[in-house]
Amino acid sequence: MATTSTFGDMLNEYLTYDLLREELIKRDYIMKTVNKDQSWKGGTLPVPFKGAGASSVKFGGLTASNDIGEDIYVRGTVTDYKEVHGSLIFNHKDLIQHDGRMPEDTFLRVMEDTIPDFMNYFKMVASIALTTGPHFATAVGDGGVDGTIQVDKVDRFMIGQKVVLDDGNSAPGTYYVISIDVNNGVAGYVGSGDITLSATRGGAAADVSAYTTAQAAVFYHDGVDSTGATTFTSLKSQLLPAAQGGSATLFGVSKLAYPFLQAVAISGAAISATNILEKIFDAYTSVRSKAKGNAREVLMSYKHFGSIMKIIEAQKGAFKVKPDSENASEYGWTSIEIGSVTGTYLKLVAIQEMDDDVLMFMDWSAVKLHSNGLVRKHKSPDGNEYFVVRNTTGYQYICDVEMYGELVVSKPGHCGIIYGVPNY
Repeated sequence: MATTSTFGDMLNEYLTYDLLREELIKRDYIMKTVNKDQSWKGGTLPVPFKGAGASSVKFGGLTASNDIGEDIYVRGTVTDYKEVHGSLIFNHKDLIQHDGRMPEDTFLRVMEDTIPDFMNYFKMVASIALTTGPHFATAVGDGGVDGTIQVDKVDRFMIGQKVVLDDGNSAPGTYYVISIDVNNGVAGYVGSGDITLSATRGGAAADVSAYTTAQAAVFYHDGVDSTGATTFTSLKSQLLPAAQGGSATLFGVSKLAYPFLQAVAISGAAISATNILEKIFDAYTSVRSKAKGNAREVLMSYKHFGSIMKIIEAQKGAFKVKPDSENASEYGWTSIEIGSVTGTYLKLVAIQEMDDDVLMFMDWSAVKLHSNGLVRKHKSPDGNEYFVVRNTTGYQYICDVEMYGELVVSKPGHCGIIYGVPNY
């Protein structure tokens, strides 16, 4: 029997916080794996770093009391959390029957079609920002007068998506995606394809010929720019040295001031499709020699993971797969544990949101995601969890979800990163 519940009643009953939170966590490897503190209520967050350890050891006698090398702790600060918002809109006429009631089965059918797809998109946006941000795609072809431009990660675009396009010598432009061709890619960029842009939502193609690969044209989500000030501080930024495109400071503390704040960075310029696995184990040797932690998990793009799987098949004598270690998730990541002849096993994890130019050696004990409840529904002061819009064509309900937080690598020296991997 159909119910006469209001939109708000059903929203409270079926679109719960737990649903939103679980959808995001299980669809995002970083969010699933990282340590989480959901109690941060905003304001300044102190981030204590260990700058140096006690080091006074003397043979044949005691170190003088005024000459003892002490532990040095440095206080970094996150001034406030970053925020990302997602919005859903529902048409009243899609939810009611001819008698004016809102039946439960119609509501649930609409929610089941909408929530998983939206949260999948929301997690992609959040995951890219947490992993490699602030830009989410790079142009691999010059923009055209017909609005077309080739991008390296065509799967990150959707019809109707609002984007900001910028390069080194042009003003940032706001555009809407009106067409996507996933098959017109660029050689060497396995995820590339064409998109077409308009200056207005639902408008005609715009002239984007000012944006070129020579000037490093990139795409940002709405509200983000090249400074990255409004988005999460990414793993890539925190692990890379400033000379290789990372941040010079970590939450107000210079990375060069203390080795504990420096991830082990290794050039990937010599990596190719045929030697990538060997180079990863070579890099791991350097990470184990210099890093303080146990960074045995390597994050990479599916391009590199595919090259590695080919190597394993062709060179079974040099590397071995740990029994029962292969794991493919329907939510966008694949992992496998591989050992070398030395007996060392590394867990290799391919995630959809990783860029091709870096590979990250992670010790997850060194990373924490601080947030205010992770993902939650926006609620107005009067308790409503939706906003009503009255149009001449009918009513609409807008629901917003929000996430406040910041990703903190408190022990960068426990991790490592390979940078500058060429487009082989």
